[in-house]
Amino acid sequence: IEFYARAFGAEEVMRMPAEDGERLLHAHLRINGGSLMLADEFPEWTGEADIKPVGVSLHLQVDDADEWWGRALVNGAIPVMPLENQFWGDRYGQLRDPFGHLWSIGGPQKG
Repeated sequence: IEFYARAFGAEEVMRMPAEDGERLLHAHLRINGGSLMLADEFPEWTGEADIKPVGVSLHLQVDDADEWWGRALVNGAIPVMPLENQFWGDRYGQLRDPFGHLWSIGGPQKG
């Protein structure tokens, strides 16, 4: 939650800790007007110790892609696709957060 607050300006709506007092059972964040729900891993429920997200990108359409991109990098995100002006008209790039999730950031092109 702290990473998402620093990197993407997330606001915490609610948090529910797990019974073990260490992991997060559920949290609701608001980022750029949208909701994001998240939780820690519980391999005892899924039977898998290392589940990594596949085929999913969390997209943020923002007013200044460079500002959002820079804030994410300073807070530990790793570039996957450089932030550049794209042929479809957006300034767009992809990065991976410290938890393995892929994020795309898009906004108006810079002149």
